[in-house]
Amino acid sequence: MRLLTILLICVTMFSCGRSDKPDYTAKPKDTVQDKVGRKTVILAPTDGTDAMNTINTGATSPQELIAFARTAIGIPYKYASSNPQEGFDCSGFITYVFNHFHIAVPRTSTDFTNVKHEVPLQSACPGDLILFTGTDSHIRTVGHMGIITEAFGDSVKFIHSTSGRANGVTISNLRPAYMERFVKVVRVFKQNDE
Repeated sequence: MRLLTILLICVTMFSCGRSDKPDYTAKPKDTVQDKVGRKTVILAPTDGTDAMNTINTGATSPQELIAFARTAIGIPYKYASSNPQEGFDCSGFITYVFNHFHIAVPRTSTDFTNVKHEVPLQSACPGDLILFTGTDSHIRTVGHMGIITEAFGDSVKFIHSTSGRANGVTISNLRPAYMERFVKVVRVFKQNDE
């Protein structure tokens, strides 16, 4: 309870003058426990909206986020779930990882479509979000996503929860099958040169 009170005070301090943005941190939607017993609060907006254009990562670094995301490798895929005890869908995994650091994000992959700031794939960095279509690449609506873990020139790896062969949280290479479904890369962490 004390942690939630401190969190609410911090949110109030940082949201002054930003009343146009939804408040994603004030109302815990659910509490789940991960594989090693840590509790994570799944955050939900308090104003009834599910859309947001920016993600405030605070003092969390991309390396911290990726290190925590890796602890979920092997958790099975489960549609519409952000609960590590049951499994994750792709956006449920993203929600779980970001919410662990009290970073509010949209809940569905489609809701990430308009999140700022898009960067070219060749400029991708660890911690960026990579967005794909669903399994039908002809329908150009975002339907899958992951967190970039490595990016060296043309070599990109990302962590995600997939219903495919790996059937759960795994790290994948950006191979041709994913490139056919590629939509964009979104930068949520400010880089040192920005």
